[in-house]
Amino acid sequence: MTDAHDWQTLSLRLGVATIAGLLVGLEREWRGRDAGLRTHALIALSSAAITVSALIVAQDQPPDRDSDPLRAVQGIAQAVGLIAGGLIFVRGSDVRNITTAASLWVSAAIGISAGAGQFELTLLLGAATLMVLAIVGLTERSFPRRFGDSTTPTPPDLRGQDKAGPIPTIEGREP
Repeated sequence: MTDAHDWQTLSLRLGVATIAGLLVGLEREWRGRDAGLRTHALIALSSAAITVSALIVAQDQPPDRDSDPLRAVQGIAQAVGLIAGGLIFVRGSDVRNITTAASLWVSAAIGISAGAGQFELTLLLGAATLMVLAIVGLTERSFPRRFGDSTTPTPPDLRGQDKAGPIPTIEGREP
């Protein structure tokens, strides 16, 4: 294991996580989703930083101390799961933001792998993520939305608005 205290190592790990998060966020931004470039980059960067920090703590501990950096990874997974879960909302039979929530989750995994110095995994994970979001997304558009529906689905309007306009608040006023 390389010394995680080294500035070059730290910069490389955090930089790779940030760039990979930006690439995933670019795809989400391109589609007009709320969680875009900054959100994905920050999730990946923070996940990398927490992972590197946990590895440094484990590396600096005396041999007789029990230290487990995997607990930091578990904490990241729980925290990002909470954020991602907050993005998903249901209106009638329409469920929105599931893909964006999943892309935040994978940005955390990208950050964790970069923070741990697993650059091959980071590269493959980033490439697979972009492939799923971009290529599979294009392919999905050619399929009907529901079985037996012959109409081509239209993409949802952007930034939480539907065809009728902004979503009203509880008081009946626009946000």
